[in-house]
Amino acid sequence: MEHFNAASEEDLEQALLSCLRSHRWARRVAEHRPYPDLDSLLAAADEAAYDLTWSELAEALAAEPLPTLPPDAYSAAHTALSAAHAAYEARFGHVFVICLDGLSPSETLDRLLAAIRSRLTNDPEEERVVAVEELRRLARGRLLDALRDAGNCAIDH
Repeated sequence: MEHFNAASEEDLEQALLSCLRSHRWARRVAEHRPYPDLDSLLAAADEAAYDLTWSELAEALAAEPLPTLPPDAYSAAHTALSAAHAAYEARFGHVFVICLDGLSPSETLDRLLAAIRSRLTNDPEEERVVAVEELRRLARGRLLDALRDAGNCAIDH
């Protein structure tokens, strides 16, 4: 936490933007420094994610990479995933986001395809709520990774 709290504004903003590509989210998290502990930081990051407006959510979604399959997945799985991504983007106008933290590579394919198929049945407002939650979970995981390994996000300067 001391490295996070002591990082320059510029380094911290870049680190936070690599966790979630929302300038408002990054500013809000950075503005509340110093954090006394990890739980306080994560609570502030969660709160900032829940407060994203639709345009801020769109900014973050536009920067998100598509979830990928393990390299050894069979070609039919890649085809199915590409088709599912295309259907999702056509329906909701943004990339599909999902946090797969904690899953083994063998579970990734089934969970990813099941989630995208299930979420295609959501109405746009329901899906917005789910997408915000998935972005929040992704940002939290990336932030934890950055704090564990300063090589992932440059907050150890």
